[in-house]
Amino acid sequence: MRTAQTQHRSSWGLAALGAFLVSSSSAFAAGIGQPEPWQMDRQVPVTENARDILSFEVGLHWLSLAISVFVLGLILYCVYRFSEKANPTPSRTTHNTLIEVAWTIVPVLILVAVAIPSFRLLRTQLSDPKADVLVKVIGHAWYWSYEYPADQGGGFAFDANLDEDKQPRLLGTDNDMVVPVNKIVKIQVTAADVLHSWAMPSFGFKIDAVPGRLNQFWFKADREGTYHGQCSELCGQRHAYMPITVRVVSDEAYAQWLTEAKTKYARIDDGSKFADAR
Repeated sequence: MRTAQTQHRSSWGLAALGAFLVSSSSAFAAGIGQPEPWQMDRQVPVTENARDILSFEVGLHWLSLAISVFVLGLILYCVYRFSEKANPTPSRTTHNTLIEVAWTIVPVLILVAVAIPSFRLLRTQLSDPKADVLVKVIGHAWYWSYEYPADQGGGFAFDANLDEDKQPRLLGTDNDMVVPVNKIVKIQVTAADVLHSWAMPSFGFKIDAVPGRLNQFWFKADREGTYHGQCSELCGQRHAYMPITVRVVSDEAYAQWLTEAKTKYARIDDGSKFADAR
């Protein structure tokens, strides 16, 4: 009887271990366009900027690990080498020129090594390529508005509010921003009331929406799909309920969506609301 109980407990233990390993592996798995339960990694990058950020972050992790292991090794060496047992007669040395020069120069070299890819990444983010599509994004308390200029086949605007019936929960909107795949999309972002922040993890950026100011960035998504983000600036009572949904579609699907959107959404007079950022 005891043997059967032991076997039963062992089987439950193995099942629990298997469930833990599965949940752990999924915890490290990156979601595509949306967060996953217990996710610990970044979402799958779909732009060059997002991939550069991920590579830079991984490099920093390995660098931090190497420095931590090196410092730990030095501490353990000092504990052993200068213990009372190993060193009964303590040295009265107070300075070591070589060590002092080394611990000054080495951190400088590390910072230079980190600065090179960092500045390269910033240069990519701040570059201003010619846009294939221009969209103006306006943050409100608490929803987003999108305007497509008439000179690019648009001439309409629409609001995107939280749709609580859509999945993933609290990330779906009643109207989605739509852009074509493999095209340079330039976003102009502002706010109508308070500070907001338009953030899209899969694209590798977030940009503040400031009343009276027009901020700008660009992206080029190379994978079709639906991608979710959220306002990442504490903007008031319903800050957690103003999600962002971007659908990246083929050129054909985008042209069809433009045709349908002109009928579905109210038109704006012209493209005068847009800065000449192209």
